[in-house]
Amino acid sequence: MVEQLKRDYTQADLTPPQRAMLDYAVKLTLTPAAMLKRDVEALRQHNFSDRAILDINQIAGYFAYVNRLADGLGVELEDFWKEKKTRGRGDKETRR
Repeated sequence: MVEQLKRDYTQADLTPPQRAMLDYAVKLTLTPAAMLKRDVEALRQHNFSDRAILDINQIAGYFAYVNRLADGLGVELEDFWKEKKTRGRGDKETRR
């Protein structure tokens, strides 16, 4: 399942709450200005508590922050992460 999530989470065998959480996190990450109250309500419909919704926001925000900080400073990945990334979505250097 991990490989499927890495490739395309929308095709993974997820529960409706898991799918709602990932849809929310992806939207927050890629288009934060497009977030609406109904996005939070969608999580509540899947019985996410306010605390759980806050946790989702904080985790997505933390990773967005760390990635932008590292990218902005030109931080080089350690060899271990370079190898994993190359096997995953592609080497960042080849996309620049």
